[in-house]
Order: sequence, then structure tokens, then C-alpha cells
Amino acid sequence: MKKQIVNLFFPALLVLTAIIYFSFQNKADFSSQNQNFKLPGARPYIEASAYSSLQNAIDALPDDGGVVRIPPGVFEIYKPLIINKPDVLLEGAGTATHIKNMNTEGEPALIIQHRDKEENRESELWRVSLSNFRITGNEKSGHGIEARRINEIFINGITVSYHGGDGIKLYYCYEDPRISNSLITYNKGTGLNLIGCHDIIVSANQFEENMDALRCIDGFNLCMTGNNLDDHLGNGVVIENTYGSVLSGNMIEECEGTAVILDKDCYGITISANVIAHNVTGGVDLRDAHGCAVSANTFTIMGKDALVIGPKSGRITVSGNNFSNSYIGDDKIKRLEDDINAGGIVFEGTTDICVVGNLFSSVRPKALVLKGKLSEHVNFSGNVITDAPSDQEDLKKSIVENNLN
Repeated sequence: MKKQIVNLFFPALLVLTAIIYFSFQNKADFSSQNQNFKLPGARPYIEASAYSSLQNAIDALPDDGGVVRIPPGVFEIYKPLIINKPDVLLEGAGTATHIKNMNTEGEPALIIQHRDKEENRESELWRVSLSNFRITGNEKSGHGIEARRINEIFINGITVSYHGGDGIKLYYCYEDPRISNSLITYNKGTGLNLIGCHDIIVSANQFEENMDALRCIDGFNLCMTGNNLDDHLGNGVVIENTYGSVLSGNMIEECEGTAVILDKDCYGITISANVIAHNVTGGVDLRDAHGCAVSANTFTIMGKDALVIGPKSGRITVSGNNFSNSYIGDDKIKRLEDDINAGGIVFEGTTDICVVGNLFSSVRPKALVLKGKLSEHVNFSGNVITDAPSDQEDLKKSIVENNLN
């Protein structure tokens, strides 16, 4: 009998040992599917489903980076996920992959930062990508994604919503940040907050009901194209102390504040071919901007002034824009309300302005309003003004000619 028990025990023990060994081996090797790579230089994928937490999966990456794949599911976190290695791709399965920040002490959902947190160029990381997942927070959580000194960061196909802070905050991600094809909505702070970034691409994103949609501060060369901004509780786009940028082909609608603000030493910026509609306090406000162009935009049914050029701004070209209160044919004019009319242009003691080839139709109070110190050295020519008074004849030391009233 004992011999039979022994004969049964040792095979069972061998089977149990093999199961334990292969389970650990599979967990270690699950990320690569096959450790016997034939391709020189290849590194394993990390499959997060093989780990007890998302952070453990991220930490399993080698020091020179790699890929972490997050499966479909809802993953609740109570402290920030941290990526602190270069050349990392964190990839989900679309919105079916949902990272949910449950923290209520103002902490971000995801932090990307060098292990060395000192503020210097040696503490930069390169080439971190986020792709195809949803990340949400709550009113008491912090930012959704916070990246500090990450060069060539690429955020693509991410949904970032309901955070207590900013949706995405990039702090001195100096070289070539790219944000595209993402949905940035319902964050208590700014949707996309860019601080000290350079050569920035923001393209084909949707922003809705954040405080401000986008802020670009102390930056260079923002290229913001083909985005849709709607229903913001503050402003649409705020750019400060930034050089050489373009806002083109965007839809900016129904902000409680102003659609576009340029302030604090902006220069060399073009605002072109945008639809700027139904914004409550204004369209484009050039508070401190120089050498800029506002061209081929449609300003429709603005709640207040469509374009303001302030006393700190100058050397501005305004051409080919349509300032409109939406005439829709058959003598019908669409207005916001009886006491709110589409705005035109306001000059506040500015100089060196070219306003050529624009159309002003049914705007109120006037196509051009002059405020403050007299504006001068203006070329106001070749414009069409329909159903609107205008102050252009009061410009001093200016060219005012060939306008149709």
C-alpha cells in the first residue's frame, strides 16, 4: 500500500512542480510570447494582463523601453501611474481600455517623468507614446496626463475626461510634442495645457466643455490645425509669450469666454481659415500681439466683438474675413437674441494695421469701432460693409478708400 502511495505521490509532485514552474515561466515570458527571438535587437512586449497591476507591468519594462499593452477592461487606480523610462509605448484597445483615477487628493492619473526629478536637461526623457485608451478622473483628482520634460512625446487616440485639473499638461516637453486624434472633454482645468513647449503639433482633436480648451504659454511654433472646440466654460485658445505659430482650419464655437486670445509678447502668429461662432465675450482678442495675420476666418453671430486689436498690439494684417450676423436669404437675418448682435472690429489705440478685403454684414454696434487713444497708420481699403455703421472715417494718418457701404 505504501509503495502504491509513493508511486502516486512522486508523479503528482512532479506534475505540481511542473505546473508551478511553467506558470511562473509563462508569466515571465507572456510579455514576449516567445523569448527565442530570431530578429536581432527585438525586445518583448509587456502584456499587462499577466501582471497584478498596471504599474507592475510598466515597471517590468527594461531600462531602454518597450511596449506595454493594456487589455480591454476598467482599471481603477488610487495613485498615479508612473512612466520613467525612454522609448515607451503605452497602448490600449481603444475606449474599451478604461483607466479610472479614483484618487480624491488632487493627484494625476498618469505621470511621465525621469527618475531624477531635478529640473535640468539631464532629467529629460525621449520618445514616450500613449495610444488608444480612455483615462478619466473625478472633481477631486488632479490632471489626467502630466508629462514633465519629455521630448518627442506622442499622444494619439486618447480620451481624457472628467479630471479635477487639466486634461493633459505638458511641462517643458521641449522637442516636438504631438497630440492628435484625441478626445479631451469635461476637465475642470485646461483641456491641453502646454508650458514651455517647442515645435508643437495639435491636430484633429475634439475639445469640449473644459475650462479653457488649450493654453500655450512660453512656447514656440504651435501648429494647431483641424480641431473642433465646443462649449467651453472659459476661453477657446489662449496663447502667451509665444512666437511663430498657426491656428488654421479649426472650429471654435460657443465658448463662454473668448475664442482666441494672444497676449504677453506674442508675435509672428497666423489665425486663418477658422470658423469662430457664437462665442459669448469675443472672437479674437489681440491683447499684446505683433506681426500677426488674421485672414479668411468666418466670424458668425459673435456675442460681442469679433476682433479686438488692443493698444499693446500692432503691425497686424486683417484680410479676407467674413464678419456676419448670418443672412440666410429671403431677407432673413439670424441673430442670437434681440439684444445680442454679431460684433465687428474694435481698435483700441493701435497703429500699423492693414484691413483689406473683408466683408461686414449686419454687425453691431459697428463694422469698425474706435476706442481709447486714436488709432492711426491704418490701411482700411476694399472692404464691403452692409447694413452696419462704421468709424473708419475717423482714423488718422490713414488710407481709407474703395470701401463699399
